[in-house]
Amino acid sequence: MRLTRFTDLALRVLMRLTVEETDLPTTRDVAATMEVPYTHTAKVVARLQHLGLVEARRGRGGGLALTAAGRAAPVGAVVRELEGEGDVVECEGTTPCPLRGACVLRGALRRAQEAFFAALDPLTVNDLVASPTGPLLLGISRRAPTGSGGPGGP
Repeated sequence: MRLTRFTDLALRVLMRLTVEETDLPTTRDVAATMEVPYTHTAKVVARLQHLGLVEARRGRGGGLALTAAGRAAPVGAVVRELEGEGDVVECEGTTPCPLRGACVLRGALRRAQEAFFAALDPLTVNDLVASPTGPLLLGISRRAPTGSGGPGGP
């Protein structure tokens, strides 16, 4: 199974916010650190806010912060939520597969997908930044350019 870019970025945003202990980065700061477009990062942050994993504070001293729920969130649950429960292959689409009624592959792929999620379930977002990842991510965060390209904001 392959994660969408959206889910990959969401996990990286959560990891970035997990290592931040003092300064609250803006969405623009996080986008610069991750070297991805601001607009894409803003969509990811909005979804993470909706899930209750990230809090955005506006104004002076504002920025993004990981919530307690975000820090403790099981990675498998986050990925399931962002990726959806859809099948790995589309058997029913606009041109349904003629084998769908007797296909063994569909069930096997579903079990493989669940095994993929289950392998992520024991990990929390906090676990993702254990050494050596956390210190490396913190170092990258400190080097990222800030204030580039217009107004900031959470």
